[in-house]
Amino acid sequence: MKRIPLIIDTDPGIDDAVAIALALYSDDIDVRLITTVSGNVGIEATTTNALKLLAYFGKDVPVARGASEPLIRAAQDASDIHGATGMEGFDFPEPKRELLMERNAIDAMRDVLMKSEEPITIMPIGPLTNIALLLKAYPEVKARIERIVLMGGSVTRGNKGVMAEFNIYVDPEAAKIVLASGVPIVMATLDAGLGTAIPPEKTAQLKDMGKVGLMAHDLFQRYRKRSFGTGLKMYDACAVACLLKPDLFDMADAFVDVETAGELTAGCTVVDLKGYLKREPNATVTTGVDSDRFCDWFMEGIGHCA
Repeated sequence: MKRIPLIIDTDPGIDDAVAIALALYSDDIDVRLITTVSGNVGIEATTTNALKLLAYFGKDVPVARGASEPLIRAAQDASDIHGATGMEGFDFPEPKRELLMERNAIDAMRDVLMKSEEPITIMPIGPLTNIALLLKAYPEVKARIERIVLMGGSVTRGNKGVMAEFNIYVDPEAAKIVLASGVPIVMATLDAGLGTAIPPEKTAQLKDMGKVGLMAHDLFQRYRKRSFGTGLKMYDACAVACLLKPDLFDMADAFVDVETAGELTAGCTVVDLKGYLKREPNATVTTGVDSDRFCDWFMEGIGHCA
């Protein structure tokens, strides 16, 4: 199979760390660039974390620092879940700062896209600020994007606002721009992520599955210890699975927009599965996942990270 050329836009964060590993170690993905965005923690921490991960994995991929705040709204983070720096409690090596580009994320993405001989997929697994800025600043790149496969949004309810998933909630205006861009989009939703719980008997094996398994085990043990008994949900890894094993998911084409004005519903992704709004579909949306097969794929992927 031809390798998928990929740009990862990320806010690591523990979920991101595992998704990045799955992509970097895959034989079927060619990661061309990693860009960072403020989200789970602030931009300095997410950028440092990306460089730490590359040092730990022994991978050389250029990194470009992106947006430090949403387009319009005040910055929010998930440090209550991910800790002050996003990946505390694990002995990472010093960040590989020689991989950090002088160019900002928007310009770096444009360069990679325009210089590529083939269209490139973009995988945002954090807020969509960088992607919206890219599409607005350089609309010519749209023809160079194969598709955007994002982790974000929800068909039903939220995990930050009542109706909003975190990545969309942080910068709903950016998400609205991306969804209206005309670029092919796949949404790996919160709904699918909720169905990815890796059972305790599997998570216990992670610590003996090489350095990526050990990292995943120790980070999740620190930040989601309660989930070790009920099942670890792998939200960001769903985006990687959508790239490599889309048949794991139930999917539907739908028109999707983002509520930005609602007093109680800002960040809600309105997914029109039944065509009530009479608008053409602009996204393929995951509505469910085969939990057992996802677990098998995930554990096999971690085992391949060596």
